[in-house]
Amino acid sequence: MQTTRKPLHVAQITDTHLYADSRGQLLGLNTHDCLQLVVDLAVRTQPPDLVVASGDLAHDGSPQAYQHLHSSFSRLGVPVYCLPGNHDEAVALRENSECGRLYSRRYTLVGGWLLVFLDSTVTGSDGGHLADTELDELDNVLASHPDLPALVWLHHQPVNMGSRWLDTMAVDNPKAFFTVIDRHPQVRAVIWGHVHQTFEQQRNNVQLLSTPSTCVQFLPNSEKFAVDMIPPGYRWLELYPDGTFKTGVTRLQMIPGDVDLGTPGY
Repeated sequence: MQTTRKPLHVAQITDTHLYADSRGQLLGLNTHDCLQLVVDLAVRTQPPDLVVASGDLAHDGSPQAYQHLHSSFSRLGVPVYCLPGNHDEAVALRENSECGRLYSRRYTLVGGWLLVFLDSTVTGSDGGHLADTELDELDNVLASHPDLPALVWLHHQPVNMGSRWLDTMAVDNPKAFFTVIDRHPQVRAVIWGHVHQTFEQQRNNVQLLSTPSTCVQFLPNSEKFAVDMIPPGYRWLELYPDGTFKTGVTRLQMIPGDVDLGTPGY
């Protein structure tokens, strides 16, 4: 079916790993500069109508890192919906959201679509879990808007990625999560960050999607921690009023710096 009305343009920007010091580096890459380059790329390619920042926004959980995040996104002049990741500090993230155009919300209604934002973090753990309260909220929000096409966002992957080390840090109750998803046929996609790589799969009628980091990339299908030597990027989505969408990943032309390949982890 062809679509004629203008779509809503969404940019998913994830795993920025910012530090209190804007000179901070992750595996040799300056994460602040990397984010600036990816935001610039998004603006040049297709200015977004909104951004979903899906976790690990601060590597050190510092208030200053979230202030850098705010500064990086402020020039876009669009809403930015922030999800926590395992490296984030929840209180600092909330306190530095709800200012300017950074938001920490359960969901939003925009352009005839429902976007639901989940918290999959577990205090003190790199892995993910969706608490009963999160699943109940997801169920209730979807049930309240049965006629709107929906996207569900979270930080941790709810399916295995094929990397043994990375899959130890997935959502640990995916069956309960997908039981809720399966009750609501208006869900078009489940989208996450955390894995620093692109993943696309179909489950029933739902797209399962992950997105590259704005800094270091992880090598797919690796037994142990390994870096993929491809550039940072972001995911774009075009959401149409008829409930269809298009999506893809756009990357920088080159890695903005020298990656430290000798590091056994991060």
